[in-house]
Amino acid sequence: MIDFLSTGTVLGLAAGLAPGPLLTLVISETLMHGVKAGLKVSIAPLITDLPLIAATLFIFAGLSHFNHLLGIISLTGGGYILFLGYENIRFQGLALADRQPAPRSLIKGILANILSPYPYLFWFSVGGPTMTSALQVDRWSALAFIGAFYAALVGAKVLLALAVNKSRGFLTGRLYIYSSRLIGVILVILALGLFRDGLALLGFSWQ
Repeated sequence: MIDFLSTGTVLGLAAGLAPGPLLTLVISETLMHGVKAGLKVSIAPLITDLPLIAATLFIFAGLSHFNHLLGIISLTGGGYILFLGYENIRFQGLALADRQPAPRSLIKGILANILSPYPYLFWFSVGGPTMTSALQVDRWSALAFIGAFYAALVGAKVLLALAVNKSRGFLTGRLYIYSSRLIGVILVILALGLFRDGLALLGFSWQ
C-alpha cells in the first residue's frame, strides 16, 4: 500500500504543477476574481474525474476508436480555452476592492477539465493500469493511490492560488492588466496546442 501511496503522491504533484489549461485557469481566476475563485477552479478535478475513473476501470481494455474520441474532445477544449484566452486579452482592469459579479469559476474549471484530453490520457494510460494493479492487491491500496493522487493534485493548485493571491496586491494598474493579458496569451497558446493534439489524434499529419 505504501508503494501505491507514494506513486499517487508523485503523480498527483506532477499533474498538479504541470503546465496546462486548468493550472493557467487557476492563476487567471485568482488574478481576476480573487482567491476563492482560484480555489473553486482547483477542486474541479474532484467533481469531473469520478465518472472518468469509473469509466476507465469499466472499459479500460475495450474502448475502440479511442484516439478519435480524444481528438474530438481536444478540439472542443481548444475552442473553449481559446475563448477564455480572448476574455483575458481584452481585460481592461479591475479595482482590487471590487469583484466582477458571478465569475462562475467552478463551472469554468469543470468545463476546462472535461474538455481537456489530459485527464483522459492520464487515466487511460497511467491511472487506469495503476488502479487495476492496486485493486489486485486490495481495495485499501487502490484507495491509497487515488486519495494520495488527488490530495497532491488539488493541494498543489490550492497552494498556487494562495501564492498568487498573496502577491495580488502588487498587480495594480498597468502591471495587473498586462499580467492578465499575458495569461490570456498563454491560454491561446495552450488552445493551439489542444488543436494540434486533437488533429494528431484524428490522424492528421503535419508532415
